[in-house]
Amino acid sequence: MDTGSVNTSISSGIATIEFFHPQSNSLPGVLLNNFAQEIEKAGKNEEAKVIVIKSAGEKAFCAGASFDELISIADLETGKKFFSGFASVINAMRKAPKFVIVRVQGKTVGGGVGIASAADYTLATDVASVKLSELNVGIGPFVVGPAVERKIGTSGFVTLSINASEWMSAQWATEKGLYAAIYPTIEELDKAVHELATKLSQSNPEAMRLLKKAFWEGTENWDILLAERAEMSGKLLLSEFTKSFIEKFKKGAR
Repeated sequence: MDTGSVNTSISSGIATIEFFHPQSNSLPGVLLNNFAQEIEKAGKNEEAKVIVIKSAGEKAFCAGASFDELISIADLETGKKFFSGFASVINAMRKAPKFVIVRVQGKTVGGGVGIASAADYTLATDVASVKLSELNVGIGPFVVGPAVERKIGTSGFVTLSINASEWMSAQWATEKGLYAAIYPTIEELDKAVHELATKLSQSNPEAMRLLKKAFWEGTENWDILLAERAEMSGKLLLSEFTKSFIEKFKKGAR
């Protein structure tokens, strides 16, 4: 199984973390663990003043959980470990003492919506539709839920969770506060991301650290909360209902 890759580069105070997977930038467990580690490293690296997260390519930003891996999980411990990978990424973004900007160039599903939501600032193209498809396969967006709900509110989170087969437009996501702004081309998106990251890299690091702490006040229990949510998802994954739906869903359009 191709586990994809995560690469970090630091230039002029900007740490850029890029993840890639050949299946529409989906997220297998190994990639998730490496991803969380790279975020943590960037957070501790004094050369990095701001963190930019992006995915490779010009199409999907992130297809969410790796279905090949989901269908292979046969016990609770393995299921909990897999979903804990998403928890680790979200918590690493939350606890990084630097602002995290996420660049969304295309459609994003499930865990990808969680990553966009866990950012301090998210910029996207106007084709970057979003969907929480978890209920479609018998699980539910439990691990990413706290980050998504914090970003777009309970009403928006409920809409995405229940309409699990429906893509919501980038315009909708912007109105709900998931995206700070959207752009008609990837080139314009990249220019906006670079300009913002450059400005932040020249700002007072201590002021940004304190602001980041203030932004995330009230989420101190997320280490425990997201671990509990990971176990919840792991249990649901083992049901015959979920197994059969994942297999069917794999064969159709995501």
